[in-house]
Amino acid sequence: MSITAQLESVSKLYGTFAALRKVSLTLESGRCYVLLGENGAGKSTLLRILAGLLRPSYGTATVLGTAPHDARDRVGYMSHAPMLYDEYTAMENLNYFGDLYRERPCLAPEAALRSVGLDPALRRPVGQYSQGMRQRASLARVLLSHPDLLLLDEPFSNMDIGSAHQMLDLLAQVKGEQRTIVLTTHQRELAEPLADVLITLVAGSVNTFVEKPQTSALNI
Repeated sequence: MSITAQLESVSKLYGTFAALRKVSLTLESGRCYVLLGENGAGKSTLLRILAGLLRPSYGTATVLGTAPHDARDRVGYMSHAPMLYDEYTAMENLNYFGDLYRERPCLAPEAALRSVGLDPALRRPVGQYSQGMRQRASLARVLLSHPDLLLLDEPFSNMDIGSAHQMLDLLAQVKGEQRTIVLTTHQRELAEPLADVLITLVAGSVNTFVEKPQTSALNI
């Protein structure tokens, strides 16, 4: 498998507080890495470094062969906040974000919304969506640019079980296209069937790195 991203002894300091401590990881294409840990363990900080939104205080990070901030157009990042315009419909949001990726082949906004189970014809502003619908619209935004690396921060938050399983099915398809997924979650039982590697962070350090046996199918 090809290497999508590498972290080598990456630390991130905020004053005297270490959000990450000498983290070294290699992320391969076509695999799903699930980050586990308590609040404040460093999971979101790690995602933000891979997304090119934070720079390490020490150590080096590479994404798709270059510095993370130079690979942003090939990375899809879904944060806790939906990163959508509340006054726009989902279609209007995706049309707007699609214009930002003119140099890259993108999914049609309608196709991206249908892939997450949303109706492109829905005229309700995103600000009036339920939390689960907002999560799905946010994932559609991430998938729009057909990224090589997906970074998902608590993607199942406030989702009903049916919506969560629908998202897992979709992410399994993405992984099957040899793209890399890194997601954080407090709902290990949901994400574990999709995971190839389970990584537990404790106080900014990798505490456990568990590689699951390869299976031929995802049973969710």
